[in-house]
Amino acid sequence: MPAMTTAHILLIDDHAMFRSGLRMVLNAGIPDSVILEANSIESVGDEKRVDVVVLDIKLPGTSGMEGIARIKQKWPQTPVLMLSSLDTPETVKLAFAHGATGFISKAETAERIIEAITQALCDISVCEAGCTRPKRLTIRQHEVLDLLGQGLSNKLIARQFSLSENTVRRHVQDILEFFQVASRAEAVCAARRQGLLH
Repeated sequence: MPAMTTAHILLIDDHAMFRSGLRMVLNAGIPDSVILEANSIESVGDEKRVDVVVLDIKLPGTSGMEGIARIKQKWPQTPVLMLSSLDTPETVKLAFAHGATGFISKAETAERIIEAITQALCDISVCEAGCTRPKRLTIRQHEVLDLLGQGLSNKLIARQFSLSENTVRRHVQDILEFFQVASRAEAVCAARRQGLLH
C-alpha cells in the first residue's frame, strides 16, 4: 500500500455492527489511521480534520445522497465514498451526480474496500508510486483508469462498459504494468501525480 500520513477516516453508517467490522478492517489495512464514527448525518461532530468520509446511502433522517452536500459544507476538500448494498449502475451514477468521489459496494472484500479508501486518500497524501510518465494508454484503458480513480470495482466497471469482468481484469493488469506498479491504488496515485486523473 502507498505510504501516507496518518489518515482521519469518518464512517457514517447506522448499523453499529457494520461500523465495528469496518473499523477492524481499516485498523488492519491502514495502520495508525484515526477512525471516527457517526450513525447519521445529524450526529456528525465538528472534527477539525477529516481526510475521507465513508458514507452509507441509507441512513435515518437525512439520506446519504442528501448528506454529501452537508459534509462538503463542513469539509469542502474531503473526498466522500458512498457505501451501499445496492450497486446498480443507476445507483452509482446517482451517487456521483450528488458529488461522491467514489462508490463501494458492501459486498466487496475487505481488501477492495481498503483499496478504494486508499485511492481516495491519494488526493490529499503523498503516494510513493515512484514510476515514470507513461507514453500512451489506449482509449479503453483511459476509460477504465478514470473509473478506477472513482473507486469502482471490476464488476461495476464491467457493467458500465458492457464488458466481461475478465476483460476488465486484463485492462487493469495492463494499466498496472503500464505504470509499473503492483496495485490499483498505486496506479491511481501515479496517474494523479502525472496529471492523467483529476
